[in-house]
Amino acid sequence: MTGRPPPDPVTRRLGLSDYATVWREMQRFVESRGPDTADELWLLQHPSVYTLGLNCRMSTPGSNAIPVVHSDRGGQITYHGPGQVIAYLLLDIRRRGTGVRHLVGLLEQAVINLLEGYGIEGHRRDKAPGVYVHGRKISALGIRIRRGSSYHGLSLNVDMDLTPFENIDPCGYKGLEVTQLRELGVADAIETVQEKLARELLALLAM
Repeated sequence: MTGRPPPDPVTRRLGLSDYATVWREMQRFVESRGPDTADELWLLQHPSVYTLGLNCRMSTPGSNAIPVVHSDRGGQITYHGPGQVIAYLLLDIRRRGTGVRHLVGLLEQAVINLLEGYGIEGHRRDKAPGVYVHGRKISALGIRIRRGSSYHGLSLNVDMDLTPFENIDPCGYKGLEVTQLRELGVADAIETVQEKLARELLALLAM
């Protein structure tokens, strides 16, 4: 990358928003953006939904009333629901001179840094993107690159009903357990966690 680095992404807080609606809005954003379009960071929560990535080998998550969306992100199957922070990064990665692997590492590092601030040690796993605490997954990742730009991003379990994860193999791993900040002793409201995560992401993007 030459010249000055791009400015910080525009941050948008979307509250509780339907997955499919936000997904289509991300696609429209990527399709319509030009060389000078500012990058964006979308912060939100989703109503209960299972999402299946492009690599998903599982056709159905089991018998319950939670809707299923076949998404265009990478990865396998996961669950989103209220009490989980979602951060979507819509970046012109060509303009930033970066690539997919670096972006995945940045997302993971932002969560690891956030956890460290709470005195919690998070770690990565080889060939299993995301962040784990004591072997349990606390953050899932899934991104898509189109026209040199990224969309989708990460989810972080804060204070939610984890029961729907029992009906799937989270991220395609049979028997993988999940955890959340509340179970790890973090009492902060989800809005507070969301803002802390945003600061960690923006700080890493500015480096």
